[in-house]
Amino acid sequence: MTGEARRGRRPAGQDTREPVLAAAREEFRERGYEAASVRSVARRAGVDPGTVRHWFGDKTHLFTASLGLADVDPAAIVRAAAEGGPVGTLGERLVRSVVDVWDADYGDTVRLVIPAVMSDPGLRALLPQFLGAELLGPLVQRLDVTDARLRTALVASQMAGLLMTRYLVPIEPLASSSPARVATLVGPTVQRYLTGELPGDD
Repeated sequence: MTGEARRGRRPAGQDTREPVLAAAREEFRERGYEAASVRSVARRAGVDPGTVRHWFGDKTHLFTASLGLADVDPAAIVRAAAEGGPVGTLGERLVRSVVDVWDADYGDTVRLVIPAVMSDPGLRALLPQFLGAELLGPLVQRLDVTDARLRTALVASQMAGLLMTRYLVPIEPLASSSPARVATLVGPTVQRYLTGELPGDD
């Protein structure tokens, strides 16, 4: 009777974190970020949705953990930057927040995670969905500007380039500049992508 009630789910006392993480990777790859859910991952892993939430909280944290970023909350980084001051300096705050996070371990996490993600076609395809659905997309939409999708892509391209040239293929003096200096230099470009005038189509 007990086994029937569990419907094949793993016993509650069993360590289910790694099986859930493996199921999440498969679910995200097969269904995409937006279509996957905590419930669908739980079904694949053979556990209760509460077990998934126990280990990872919500879908955003589950996805970042599947990328090897269990201790990083990208949504919280973006939210803190958005709420930390006036809209006119948002670009600088966003750059500073991102650099501060990745500088915490001298860029080791970036150097490990990004090559792994880029070598996996499934995970690589998920990144644009994640950025659009959870991070930069909602941020740009809250600014009530035109061309939100284009602005999201432009900000993502700037931040990806910054990560590349600071941590993966270090280019001096950018690679060794202080976070404050980087934010001062790069922030205005990000700000223009967020709220400034964009050239129209020719």
